[in-house]
Amino acid sequence: MLSASARFTQIASTITDRVAELLYAPVFVTDEKGVVITSSEPHQIGLPFGLEQREAGLTQYLRVPLCHETKTGEVIIGKPPRQERISLQLAQVLIELVINQAATVDRLPSQPDLKNQLISDLLHDQIEDEALMLSQAKRLGIDLSPPRAVILIDATDYIIGKPGGSEPMLSTLEQGRRAQLVIGSIVSFFHLPNDTICANLGQGEIAVLKASDTKNLDLWANRDDVVDGASSSWANLAALKRAADALLLRLRGDTGASIDIGIGRYHPGLFGLPRSYEDAKAALSLGSRFQGHNRIHCLGELGIAAFVGVADESTKVDLAKYLLSPLDHEAELIATLDVFFSENCCPSSAARRLSIHRNTLGYRLDKIASLTGLDPRKFDDAVQMRLSLLLRSLQSFQPDRLRPEKAA
Repeated sequence: MLSASARFTQIASTITDRVAELLYAPVFVTDEKGVVITSSEPHQIGLPFGLEQREAGLTQYLRVPLCHETKTGEVIIGKPPRQERISLQLAQVLIELVINQAATVDRLPSQPDLKNQLISDLLHDQIEDEALMLSQAKRLGIDLSPPRAVILIDATDYIIGKPGGSEPMLSTLEQGRRAQLVIGSIVSFFHLPNDTICANLGQGEIAVLKASDTKNLDLWANRDDVVDGASSSWANLAALKRAADALLLRLRGDTGASIDIGIGRYHPGLFGLPRSYEDAKAALSLGSRFQGHNRIHCLGELGIAAFVGVADESTKVDLAKYLLSPLDHEAELIATLDVFFSENCCPSSAARRLSIHRNTLGYRLDKIASLTGLDPRKFDDAVQMRLSLLLRSLQSFQPDRLRPEKAA
């Protein structure tokens, strides 16, 4: 969003062009200090008004006050070069009409502002009428019909600057320009027809509503990506992460600054986008804190931090089911894990309780690590798996516990 000074200059420029066209006369717009900020005579811009004109013997001007928000100045009209008669009263009325029109247009939100606001409302779950939201999106050229997941980009260092650093904070105008450069880089990377699915959320954050179906992620997909038993929320996540990895390289090359990216899972429907955004936001916040910067962050790779830092219980249950989904058809391995943890991860005790040889236990634990990517003999991995087992069991138990009692 432009600052008050930038908007005042923008309005002054519009007034200058329009009045010069209507009256065929030299036009100057000054600020509260009498300095020319726009003019039909460009060489006058930046100079105090009056000195050069007095030296040239020109002293008759029509002056109309200009006020917008907290800024004040004057619109100053010189004598037309041609001796065409126009009353001062009519000229003043025309100028006032132009000023009012320019100020009214400035108060109207621009197309990018409307798009950013709509996507922000959507991601922050401020949807009161789904049909109205879809209609507004269509008018703005936003296609919400494909399945989409949220990629959240933190480009604060580039867009806003480093607070407390040696360089001063960037102006609002420059921040807007840099945010648009980041969006342009994203559009170019994904070969998009336009930037309608990208939004500047402010504070250095850019959101991308990335089409996350197989067709749109085919370039980054592998045959081994599908995990048996994984819910649709985790479908194509590996391909989405590869796409984000490549995007991060592009953005760092284009900006030369530190960039972090959080990936949200796909959730069905329009109301799934706020959930995807919350996933991406949590992954970005926790990941940048615990894993460092210039990285891709997603919930499935945050380890213990995801279980500790995510507040939403359903997300934790989803994560638990996802981490253990490769074992959904491996009842023997699930039972082995349960016993291994109940015996405090002691191989000899666990093998004895399972009535198997210790080497057989080692083989099973190796297979668990191979299937899930988590080794129950390593502390962090063991904590994740133990929590996942507990959350899965609680989730499966809860419906029975909450089921209403039959009438006597």
